Amino acid sequence: MDLASRYKGVVGFVFGNENSDSSEDSYVERLLDRISNGVLAEDRRTAIAELQSIVAESRAGQLAFGAMGFPVLMGVLKEERDDVEMVRGALETLVSALTPIGHVKGPTNEVQPALMNTDLLSRESESISLLLSLLSEEDFYVRYYTLQILTALLTNSPNRLQEAILSIPRGITRLMDMLMDREVIRNEALLLLTYLTHEAEEIQKIVVFEGAFEKIFSIMKEEGGSEGGVVVQDCLELLNNLLRSNASNQVLLRETMGFDPLISILKLRGSSYSFTQQKTINLLSALETINLLLMGGSESDPQKDSNKITNKTVLAQKKLLDHLLMLGVESQWAPVALRCSALRCIGDLVAGHSKNLDALSSKVLGEERQVEPAVNSLLRIILRTSSMQEFIAADHVFKNFCEKNKDGQAMLASTLIPHPNSMADAPLEEDMNLSFGSMLLRGLAMSESDGDLETCCRAASVLTHILKDNTQCKERALRIELEAPMPSLGAPELLLHRIVRYLAVASSMKNKDGKPGYSYIQPIILKLLITWLADCPSAVQCFLDSRPHLTYLLELVSNTSSTMCVRGLAAVLLGECVFYNKSSETGKDGFTIADAISQKIGLTSYFLKFDEMQRSFIFSSEKPTLSHKPLTRSTAASMTEIEDDENELTDQKNEDHPILTSIFDVQFVNFVKSLEVNIRENIVDVYSRPKSDVAVVPVELEQKGGESDKEYIKRLKAFVETQCSEIQKLLGRNATLAEDLARTGHSQPKLMEGSGSDRVQVETLRRDLLEASQRVEMLKVEKAKVESEAIMYQNLAGKLESDLKSLSDAYNSLEQNNILLEKEVKILKSGDIEAIKAEAREEAQKESEAELNDLLVCLGQEQSKVEKLSARLYELGEDVDKLLEGIGDDMGLPEGSPLIADPGGQDDIIECRRIMKAWLVHPFCNLKVSESPTTIVDCFVDGEDWRFTSHSSLSQVPFLTPKLSPSPFALFPTAALPSSLVCAVSDLAIPFVLQSVPPSSLVRERRDCPASVVNVGCLCDLLLRYHLPRLTSWVLYRLRNLKLVELTIVVGGLVSGLSGLAYTDTRRSKSDER
Repeated sequence: MDLASRYKGVVGFVFGNENSDSSEDSYVERLLDRISNGVLAEDRRTAIAELQSIVAESRAGQLAFGAMGFPVLMGVLKEERDDVEMVRGALETLVSALTPIGHVKGPTNEVQPALMNTDLLSRESESISLLLSLLSEEDFYVRYYTLQILTALLTNSPNRLQEAILSIPRGITRLMDMLMDREVIRNEALLLLTYLTHEAEEIQKIVVFEGAFEKIFSIMKEEGGSEGGVVVQDCLELLNNLLRSNASNQVLLRETMGFDPLISILKLRGSSYSFTQQKTINLLSALETINLLLMGGSESDPQKDSNKITNKTVLAQKKLLDHLLMLGVESQWAPVALRCSALRCIGDLVAGHSKNLDALSSKVLGEERQVEPAVNSLLRIILRTSSMQEFIAADHVFKNFCEKNKDGQAMLASTLIPHPNSMADAPLEEDMNLSFGSMLLRGLAMSESDGDLETCCRAASVLTHILKDNTQCKERALRIELEAPMPSLGAPELLLHRIVRYLAVASSMKNKDGKPGYSYIQPIILKLLITWLADCPSAVQCFLDSRPHLTYLLELVSNTSSTMCVRGLAAVLLGECVFYNKSSETGKDGFTIADAISQKIGLTSYFLKFDEMQRSFIFSSEKPTLSHKPLTRSTAASMTEIEDDENELTDQKNEDHPILTSIFDVQFVNFVKSLEVNIRENIVDVYSRPKSDVAVVPVELEQKGGESDKEYIKRLKAFVETQCSEIQKLLGRNATLAEDLARTGHSQPKLMEGSGSDRVQVETLRRDLLEASQRVEMLKVEKAKVESEAIMYQNLAGKLESDLKSLSDAYNSLEQNNILLEKEVKILKSGDIEAIKAEAREEAQKESEAELNDLLVCLGQEQSKVEKLSARLYELGEDVDKLLEGIGDDMGLPEGSPLIADPGGQDDIIECRRIMKAWLVHPFCNLKVSESPTTIVDCFVDGEDWRFTSHSSLSQVPFLTPKLSPSPFALFPTAALPSSLVCAVSDLAIPFVLQSVPPSSLVRERRDCPASVVNVGCLCDLLLRYHLPRLTSWVLYRLRNLKLVELTIVVGGLVSGLSGLAYTDTRRSKSDER
């Protein structure tokens, strides 16, 4: 193996052989040689034990083993299954070779032998298959070490091993069987399956169909549910792997086992409710499973939304909300991480589900005497908790509760009534007697007394969700007045004005380091104001009723000590005062606000605030997503201490507080970005139109002394025309400059408004930009033209290609037809004689069919006459059978009087008669089956040897063949027989058969008579060939009593005989011609 060179020098240095490169790994090599080539079994076992010790304690030993040891040990596992001790030693050595040695610390770039060994072993799919086969062994340690090896391979090379196990038949099934094994084996199999199912959708489906859900919940029940140990955690981690982004598995769980076993884990048992670290981890894992079900599947799955709604419905029916409220709200002794996770699940459970929203709004908590709505308890958590993560989780509940839920928003806003008593002096215990709105307003007002705006900030976040996209709630909140902290300070103050004052107070607060403190308070208050003023002109008017508000806002936009996010949000709020301003009152209209922005800040600087805000950490598209990390063994301990995450977030290099990434959700960020565009366009529009209520009357326009009215009017008219043209030019130029500033504010931050040279430069750039845009439009037109032509030529090429293909197909078909015709011509040339024969046979058959039709007509007439005469004779009392007896005997064939002249000798005829008699007696008259199924009689007729063959089977026809002929031919229908043979058949066969056998026996096949229709057909064939003139009446007479069906069968033989006769005559005539 080429990896051996990479291991040189390491093993020798460890074993004290540094100067000898040739023997630096000799010790490991000798041990491997003893294992593979040893004779004594005990010696081999000792060698493998020593090898295991070296590999487990030395990195150099791992390196040396990886270079040459795997083939040896895999051979032991493959060929020596019977030696259990050898197999154990080999597996234990492999475990040691794949396990990193932790106590040795080296350079970071140093080769890790365990990782290299894992890579080497996982490359061979045969090795993985061999290891899986070891799981069926009976020895406990063999199965245990095999699972440890597979787990180590999955830890370091997951993708490769997942592919290998998928390719092995029943590989996953063997692993699933280990879940039913002994406890130690089962726990190792759980870990292995957890690694195996991570981000492997195909394996997840196979594991589920192998009964994973039943086995997982069965193990958790045996271990005690949430009170169990780390095994329950492993089971839940495996369950989460199977459900994560896999909608089909979620549907299968919901429709087979249901969610009851999962929800039962969340039930708190006992009266003390003690939470150990392991119990907390188990409950967090179960809540993660709930969260996966509430997500519904992967984002790309089209069935995600429907599956999500169904899961929420089923979970709510199983009383999940009660268990979540117990963990997240009522169990204040539970760890913070557990409460936060439960609160997030509550928010996801009610999001977009009307029934669950109603259930939460009507849910009450507490004992009988201290019952309060669940939303009040959630608000109390937001206002009082010391954990920022718990505040974010509870705020998530209100966000999802108010999202697209106008009825819920109206219900909460209807309680926004200030408490009649002094809210600042009221003790906290009185919260139980306050409504939701009163508690929220108290949280907004009590911060001023103690100088702590954090509670006000949290209450402002909840108020933001109540007012979002709900004009009625915004109008209602505008009418709320808060009492002054002290009666001497004046009349009550509007809630909106109090919020703006808190915004100003927050900018002056300092933290312990002397830096502006509570960096998240101002952004959250600005978010509330932006949401409140959006699409609400009355809120804009209320905001501008106080002149200091606009002044402070202009200062906040220009304040360099504020963060980019705060300056940008203040600029957005200032832009809303222009965009949503419907007032025409002097000093409060949109033109006045835009003019103040231009004078105090400058349009260029103002538009730059938007660009700075978009580059901030909160609004940048590159900000990290706060997706929940999967809970594993390695991350479980850190997840229980959720406050540590807060400290880590503060180390990020950004000036904004990390919780703002959770408070400023995607919807708000997109809303601000779209609002920014509208503000830019609106300010440009304001600068493009004059103020209608401004009138300028110069002193020069007064009428001069002695000037007539006509001249005065004429002078005024000229002056007005001149001023109008100048005003229009100024307005157009003003609009152009505003557009340039809106477009180029971010690219030219140092542009000064009063610089004439810069204006010229801007104008030049604008013209260049206009020309460039015109050229781009021309190029676009040309490009579209070229593309259309290309499409046209492409279509034409496609049409031509299709035509060429059709022509090619036509040519191929013609060529095939030509080949077939050539073959037919060759066949016709070679088979002219056969064609002539077939044609002659067909003509003869047609003639014979015509004659047969005439014969059948005559036969029918005679039969009808016979029937009438028989009936009449029967009526007269005559015996018809007796009268008919003997009729036709005179037409018999007397002995020795052939019907056809016989040129042959008399001896041959006598011999043939004897042979035919012997032949005919056997098949037709003998009622018993002969011992031999076939009778063969040889005879000599007309100087040739002939052979008669008769079969006892009724389906075989007797036939006559030349004895010496290599290819026998049948007696009929085409054989031309000698005349002496014809005479013998005529004299013996016909009278014997027709007189001794009843006609019905000739037609019907019966057990007591071996005659058959085939025999009759053959006989009739022979008669019609050679004795048609004399024997017609005889045949008709003997067949007079046959029924129509029987007669039809016999007629088939007559047809065959006629066709054969015609064919024979044709051959004879052609022979005579030749």
